[in-house]
Amino acid sequence: MKDVSTVPASQAARALGISLDTLRRWDRVGKIRVERDASNRRVVPVAEIDRLRGGHGDETISARNHFRGVVRSVEVDGLLARVEIDVTEPSRVVAIVTRESVEALGLRVGSSAAGVVKATSVMIER
Repeated sequence: MKDVSTVPASQAARALGISLDTLRRWDRVGKIRVERDASNRRVVPVAEIDRLRGGHGDETISARNHFRGVVRSVEVDGLLARVEIDVTEPSRVVAIVTRESVEALGLRVGSSAAGVVKATSVMIER
């Protein structure tokens, strides 16, 4: 019977929404725990994928600017804390802009662009 407690690195990367190169980099810096199979290939415990995904329970929030990820840093200063999250799943940003803006930016299908989410607050959920 096949062991399902670990998955190949490529499958783990897909499940996390990251590239295989990113998974390898995370392994080198200790951000993800991997094991090696008999052929010395990286395999990732399913529990590690679940840990990084933060569990996908019954999410009831409805928002387009909802990005899952892994906590990169926590800096506490008095009553406040700064939490930085690396987004680990594929995301899509949708914006409604003026025609003039599209023309001024030269936006075309396939061109490079960045979306900026402007909000008065960012909430963290686990």
